[in-house]
Amino acid sequence: MILRMLLLRRIFWLGICAALPALGHAAPPVDLPRPVLQALAQAQVPPQAASFWVADLSAGQVRISHRAGQAMNPASAIKLLTTSAALELLGPQYTWRTTVLADGALQGPLLKGHLVLRGGGDPKLVIERLQSMLAQVQAAGIKAIEGDIVLDRSLWRVPVVHPGQFDGEPLKPYNAQPDALLVNFKSLVLTFTPEPERGRAAVRIEPALAGVQVDESVPLAKGVRCEDWRASLQAVLDQAQQVSFRGPYPASCGERSWPTAYAEPESFAARTIEAAWRALGGGLSGRVREATPSEIAELARSGTLGRSPAALRLDAPSLPLLDIVQDINKFSNNVMAQQVFYTLGQQGAQGTPSTPEAARAVLLDWWRERQPHSEPPVIDNGSGLSRTQRITARALGELLQRMAASPVADELLASLPVAGVDATMRQRARAVAGQAWLKTGSLRGVSAIAGYAQASGGRRYVVVGVINHENASAGRAALDALVQWVVQSP
Repeated sequence: MILRMLLLRRIFWLGICAALPALGHAAPPVDLPRPVLQALAQAQVPPQAASFWVADLSAGQVRISHRAGQAMNPASAIKLLTTSAALELLGPQYTWRTTVLADGALQGPLLKGHLVLRGGGDPKLVIERLQSMLAQVQAAGIKAIEGDIVLDRSLWRVPVVHPGQFDGEPLKPYNAQPDALLVNFKSLVLTFTPEPERGRAAVRIEPALAGVQVDESVPLAKGVRCEDWRASLQAVLDQAQQVSFRGPYPASCGERSWPTAYAEPESFAARTIEAAWRALGGGLSGRVREATPSEIAELARSGTLGRSPAALRLDAPSLPLLDIVQDINKFSNNVMAQQVFYTLGQQGAQGTPSTPEAARAVLLDWWRERQPHSEPPVIDNGSGLSRTQRITARALGELLQRMAASPVADELLASLPVAGVDATMRQRARAVAGQAWLKTGSLRGVSAIAGYAQASGGRRYVVVGVINHENASAGRAALDALVQWVVQSP
């Protein structure tokens, strides 16, 4: 299957890097295909609540243009803008760096001073990579710290936002906020493993959090169907220092995992880092804390907290942007998209902390330079988790049309979910599996797709569809019908 996907992708792009016609090459568009109209009607979505744009990549001919100039909320399809800009402006091999400084004197295995972690914006500093970084510190000879572990996240100025502000769901991992020192997406996973002989299910938490007590087990409920097992547990997840359960776990569920955000996200990094350091056998006489303003200023000025050079400096690189973009587009990871968004803001921040305003300015400058004739989008946070963002189907389609001729065309295509095969498109458009590469978008009242399709007749198309309506989720069938119509075109 993987070889088939690679072959199809190679065939898809063959000849695309040749000169493309002007964006939006005029041709009489067809009416909406009957299957699309039928699916909209069945979903009770009026055509006036949707916009569609389909264009032939080779000829530039527009096949469908239905309300394509109407600004719409594209939900997570806006990630195509963020990731395309990042691939072009930063390059596929761009990496973020988390810096570790031993600020103090080394006396054998003892650091008499502070260990400083300076966040570089790494979008995927998951627990395994954090543990590896701390293990490198210990391998360099530091086994104990007579001082504090100091966290510097001053690279960005992120507005303070309650994680439940968007939709009232503060414990949903997708609502995690960006952070220059983002650890494990500020989220944890609870795993429940039945132990029938003991009449209980063991509970495991990852990552471990210093100062947080977690119920080690819950009673097993026999003869209960595994339907709403999370409700059965009656979990108490909104307490910063305790995770507990008031109900049983159905034995019929087998082993299950429950990803959740942490109740006190501002302390998540500190608790995770302390637990990881101690789990590796590291000693710590002080605490894990935020850097003070004066310490941040001194770090910016001299690179250390004191006047002398750091006893140890370790730069831990992230995965390359290419891998990050694949996670963002295939699995629609919101906080990773916002990490990239703030990173783009650094390009225009001129040595000052990146801000949302700086990131929007960089994205709009990039858009106007590369697509001066396309309607500019209304950008919020680059992730799609927004009610104010807007873009037209035509402008989004023209972006994809232009990106097909970009030096990073292959990288963008490889990041898109494949219809009927993987990621967010695994269960969709299965009738044309492997023939379309599409970023999805979904919010309450919003459904969208945007990407590329390989028609059976050999032509290649840009496909964009956006629905803004209270029945948008039911309207996904219309978007899938559009993709199927395109793939089955001559």
